[in-house]
Amino acid sequence: MKYKLPRFCNTILFCCVFLSPALANRGAFDFERWDSMLNDIRTKAISQNISKPVIDEALKNPVFIPGIVKSDKNQSEFTLTLEQYLDRTVSNDRVTQGRKKKAEYPTLLHRIEQKYDIPSNVILAFWGMESNYGKVKSKHKLTNAFFTLIYEGRRAEFFTKQLLALMKIADKNKLGINNIHGSWAGAMGHFQFIPTTLAQYGVDGNNDKSIDVINSVGDAMHSAANYLKKLGWNSHEKIVRKVVIPADFDRTMLNGDAKKTVSEWAQMGITNPDGSALLSSDMVAGLVADTKEIAKRDLYQPYKTDDNPDVDIAPAPVITAYLTYPNFYRIKKWNNSSWYAIAIAELSEKLK
Repeated sequence: MKYKLPRFCNTILFCCVFLSPALANRGAFDFERWDSMLNDIRTKAISQNISKPVIDEALKNPVFIPGIVKSDKNQSEFTLTLEQYLDRTVSNDRVTQGRKKKAEYPTLLHRIEQKYDIPSNVILAFWGMESNYGKVKSKHKLTNAFFTLIYEGRRAEFFTKQLLALMKIADKNKLGINNIHGSWAGAMGHFQFIPTTLAQYGVDGNNDKSIDVINSVGDAMHSAANYLKKLGWNSHEKIVRKVVIPADFDRTMLNGDAKKTVSEWAQMGITNPDGSALLSSDMVAGLVADTKEIAKRDLYQPYKTDDNPDVDIAPAPVITAYLTYPNFYRIKKWNNSSWYAIAIAELSEKLK
């Protein structure tokens, strides 16, 4: 349900603002604070030389959306195991659709690879993960999403920066700001850029003198490739390598923070999945595994180790982990999730 605000804009307010838990703690909707927020945004936009038409359009009939506050306050805890996450994100359908897109845009992908040195399968993997190749359509008008989140207050400064960046993007690229839609958190387009990221890395891929990552696949792909290039992407390096670790391996080293050479990891008992030795290498890598799932398996199926000699139920289970190379950590600057980075690695391998 949406509520048009403020009362001074000749819009109708249904006074049911107690729907939001965040606002319930504050009582009724604070019209004065809302009006003050809008005035503050106008003042800041003027000071940053955003054109008057864009400012007026952005502040025309602003809407508060309680559902966005609810989403922001109640983001669900990440509960999927790594295996479940990969089954969901690197599905057969997503791989099939990615191969179709590869066949649909061969020239564009080739040009991007030549210009930015980002492999086409990597671009496709990000596209698939972020918007299922453009199939996922964002429903929120971004101005209203930002107004709502600024008013909610927990990250007002961050979302004010995003709104002002969006206004600048609309101004510079002659876009109707109220026609720009995105996620409740402010991400937009095929690769789900937030405005400040788009402002820094956006590229006019189709040479029409405008950057539109929502309606132009070319602009979206060029912008994504430019972002990855600026993050330092190395097309000659793998992202991850699947390995097997000993059953009694130190679990505190499986979050990706500990860095060692591949040779050093090998000396600690890490092997290829088939049990063969890792090739000797000075390449530095981290190590990531699903420690919660390992702990759960240990709890329900104890096995014999030097520290647990009395258990003789089953042989030690094979524990899968991933050596994580520099590109893995570059992905985490895009999305700070180890599961996401592994999914990009797995999907990109299938799209080669």
